[in-house]
Amino acid sequence: MPKQKNTATSLSALKKELNRHANPDKAVVLRRFFKTAKGEYGEGDRFMGVVVPDIRRVAKRFHTLDLDSVLSLLRSPTHEERLCALLIMVDDHAKGDSLTREKIYRAYLANTRFINNWDLVDLTAPQIVGQHLADKPRDVLYRLAGSKLLWDRRIAVLACFWFIRQSDCTDILELTKKLMADRHDLIHKSLGWMLREVGKRCSEKTLTTFLDEHAPDMPRTMLRYSIERLDEKKRRHYLALPRR
Repeated sequence: MPKQKNTATSLSALKKELNRHANPDKAVVLRRFFKTAKGEYGEGDRFMGVVVPDIRRVAKRFHTLDLDSVLSLLRSPTHEERLCALLIMVDDHAKGDSLTREKIYRAYLANTRFINNWDLVDLTAPQIVGQHLADKPRDVLYRLAGSKLLWDRRIAVLACFWFIRQSDCTDILELTKKLMADRHDLIHKSLGWMLREVGKRCSEKTLTTFLDEHAPDMPRTMLRYSIERLDEKKRRHYLALPRR
């Protein structure tokens, strides 16, 4: 299907459609949930109070927007508009030819400052960055992991979810070692989550071998997330290991 030509009207219509689903009471809850107060990781983010299923429906309806219009939406100060833009990018990346996928991947990485909360990362990084790099060199993940921007680091971690689903666990184990000393709780949680998936989708032995070496150095939150699927005896064992 050809892209819509009247992009200004289409973008305006998309915003109106999102606004139709807005709920001020829900917006208050979301501002608290996504930590938008001064000094918190989502400081200053704006919410309309639109739930994710409604955002997905709007994204699907307006999937023919051209990339420039989608990127304009991604730069919105409103959280739900940014998520809608990203979900359109995910859909276009999945359905596009190699040139389209490359453009979306590059645009995504060029705009990570707008992919600035954990839900925006988690719902898109595996499908855009991870899928794109599945058969390519993955040096960019290690560059992102070294970024000062929290969301770049989380993108590096969540991109690996795509590989883990294919039982490819090498990069997430290397990135975990690189990011183990990260100071942010959102990185600890994401790494613990991915390690848990290693145990589920690669093998429990792969996970426990890694834990045998690194558990004493892992932040407590990361460790607790990583061992959730282990039996009680193993969980107690790793939690009891002396800290280094």
